[in-house]
Amino acid sequence: MSVSCFRPDVLAGRVAFVTGGSSGINKAIARRYLEHGASVFIVARDQARLDAAIGELAAAVPEGAARVGGYSADVRDLAAVTAAAEAGAARFGRYDMVVAGAAGNFLGAAEKLSSNAFGAVVDIDLKGTFHTFRACHAHLAPRARLIAISAPQAAMPMAFQAPACAAKAGVEMLVKSLAVEWGGLEGVRANAISPGLVAGTYGAEIFCKVAGEQALVAPQPVPRLATLEEVADVAVWLASPLTDYVTGQVIAIDGGLTLASALGGSFAAAAGPALQAAARRP
Repeated sequence: MSVSCFRPDVLAGRVAFVTGGSSGINKAIARRYLEHGASVFIVARDQARLDAAIGELAAAVPEGAARVGGYSADVRDLAAVTAAAEAGAARFGRYDMVVAGAAGNFLGAAEKLSSNAFGAVVDIDLKGTFHTFRACHAHLAPRARLIAISAPQAAMPMAFQAPACAAKAGVEMLVKSLAVEWGGLEGVRANAISPGLVAGTYGAEIFCKVAGEQALVAPQPVPRLATLEEVADVAVWLASPLTDYVTGQVIAIDGGLTLASALGGSFAAAAGPALQAAARRP
């Protein structure tokens, strides 16, 4: 991982619960939390991948074995996630941060999608986020931070992404609803992170394989993929005292992807060289 701009002890003594924690963005967040002093309990469906991630995370920081735990559960099953939440709280105590990051996605033409295919994404992304927060509610520390992992599809319609667009839009409204309902006296701060294409993730892999990395990032104001560390640092920021007055928000870390509409991006690509050439004329 890259050098962090946060104090190493900014999360000392805190406890995090992270679903989807065996890979990608969520594992990077778990590691970043560990590096800044927190204890982390990760959840993943596949036991072998979960065990490998726990070993990797434990080896990443001093005394890591004492600050990392995990539980195999499917986020589509509320009872299973509830059992995971109880196990993590029994080991480390109440949760200061809960990251709902488990997700599923694929490219598919809407007219060919079965109900089960559409529902699979909704069940993992949207219902899984609700299950994560619902299961952890009884174990939240005062002023706990809920963080959902959204995606640009929540605000940016995309072809072949109908289930993800619908599910992630639901995730963002769920976060806003919980910010209102669990704020106030409960003191919960609920926010979402919306990463664009992130290097080293399954999502970036499937999109880049079909369309090509350069074609995808070219219309963005920042024309590159995000790094796992950049996304993880946003999660540290949301868990830190700096964001006690931030709730119900969606933090986009997408290089401006959602600003680059189909029309705007194509116009910029076509008009930019002409305007630059005109500026060079005497």
